[in-house]
Amino acid sequence: MSENNRLSAVRFGADGLVPVVTQESRSGDVLMVAFANRDALDRTLATGLAHYYSRSRGALWQKGETSGHVQRVVEIRLDCDADTILYRVEQTGPACHTGTRTCFSTVLGRTGGQADSGAAEEDPGGHALSRLARTIAQRAAERPPGSYTAELLAQGIGKASQKVGEEAVEVVVAANSEDDERLASEAADLLYHLLVLLQARGVPLDAVLQELESRAR
Repeated sequence: MSENNRLSAVRFGADGLVPVVTQESRSGDVLMVAFANRDALDRTLATGLAHYYSRSRGALWQKGETSGHVQRVVEIRLDCDADTILYRVEQTGPACHTGTRTCFSTVLGRTGGQADSGAAEEDPGGHALSRLARTIAQRAAERPPGSYTAELLAQGIGKASQKVGEEAVEVVVAANSEDDERLASEAADLLYHLLVLLQARGVPLDAVLQELESRAR
């Protein structure tokens, strides 16, 4: 199918623009929201790099053209009403011009009884494993007293490796002789300790996700 045919389904607004939601392909995190016109979509399809249209400047622009923080587009999707585009991308560096990982650093509110400081903060990500990995990284940097994570990291790679081995055995035991709830609990323990070990070794979770992604191709 030609690019013209692929784009013929897009319902551009009266101003010739369509909203674009940009999502990190591996973590699933929403990085930013912008707009594109037909030319921006054409350029994105032709180059594999995310292009948008700036309403304030009235001009086409490529993400990262000056900063180097380019977005390599893995997939482009159209929503059910055909009036919103999704870019799934591999992000180089921060997505936001302020230097943060995503453009969503302002907390307007939280549900579920979580405390809200009202201050801007780095977006921890939408996936539970991503959020946990960032919490572990914070513990590694701050080493707060009484933190089990900080204490485990202080004991080094050997201790973290030992804990991963112990938890793996407990997962196997639970899988063969205990109920589903216990297996889920032991699996959670294993994932947590594996993330601690990765932090101790300096290997980011994204490297693991990238390896898994490469195996799915």
